[in-house]
Amino acid sequence: MRLALIGATGMLGHHAAEAAVAAGHELTVVHRASTSLDRLKPLRFRAAVADLNDRESLHLALADVDAVINCAGYYPTVPRPWREDVRLGLAQMENFYRSCAGRQLMKIVYLGGAIALRRHPQGEPGDETLEYPGEPENKNPYLQVKWAMDHQARDQARAGMPVVIGIPSMTFGEHDHGPTTGRLIVEVAKGTLPGYVRGKRNVIYAGDAGRGLVQVCESGRPGERYLLTGTNITMDDLIAAISRIAERPVPKAIPLPVAEVVSKLQTWRYRYLKGPLPRVDASAIAVMSAGQFLSGAKAEKELGFKAAVGVDEAISRALSWFKQAGYV
Repeated sequence: MRLALIGATGMLGHHAAEAAVAAGHELTVVHRASTSLDRLKPLRFRAAVADLNDRESLHLALADVDAVINCAGYYPTVPRPWREDVRLGLAQMENFYRSCAGRQLMKIVYLGGAIALRRHPQGEPGDETLEYPGEPENKNPYLQVKWAMDHQARDQARAGMPVVIGIPSMTFGEHDHGPTTGRLIVEVAKGTLPGYVRGKRNVIYAGDAGRGLVQVCESGRPGERYLLTGTNITMDDLIAAISRIAERPVPKAIPLPVAEVVSKLQTWRYRYLKGPLPRVDASAIAVMSAGQFLSGAKAEKELGFKAAVGVDEAISRALSWFKQAGYV
């Protein structure tokens, strides 16, 4: 398959690129002109320059490919009104879908988020069938963006586009520049994590998640969601595991309301006093409050996907990479 990948320099995109090449696909890396591809040098691929805000460049970049995986969806990075974040996210994805139109693509993979699924009403592990009855009451920007883009993706599928949604759970691994989800590991390892909020999570190794996204592209049914999951684990056990592997003291648990107050104070300082970006940002609060165990039964049954790397090994590989990259 001639497969295009947008966002290959990020953690999930990098691992998806590796998985695509390993599976024998002809890879096209779609990237912005300002982005260096040095990190991908060991891989065999062709490059195409485009930007999610430039529909024509995207359309040209997707010439001569059979399928595309978009790992570069919008993510709120600075505090702003949530409706503005939703508008920006939907506009970028609209450019993407319109750029795909007329290209006769076999599959279009949207990288979704588990936060777009409401919590299971009986407390069971969440699956792909879970829906909010309408726009979520919680106006957190990250939640609203992922919910809106999930609906947008399924609307495109209902309109006849071959859009399928791959949803990795909480991901740890190499190539996490920033870092993103690995920030939890970095702060525990540095002893700078002020505390954590108890809850339920599912953790997957980035290499498994990248391979899962390629399998979604190969075999997923348009209009369907596929949860790519690893291990269900409580935050107490996850923090304990990170602390043990990093050989650091275990941080204390704090109530969610306290974390929310800290986040609001830091956001106020950023907006009105021109202070630093919040360390406890709105996206982190959204993930904390919406966490649940997840079921990957559908992806295992339909795609044959199953994670191969456990939580401890995922943490160890991520921590080793963070040390090499100078984050720790």
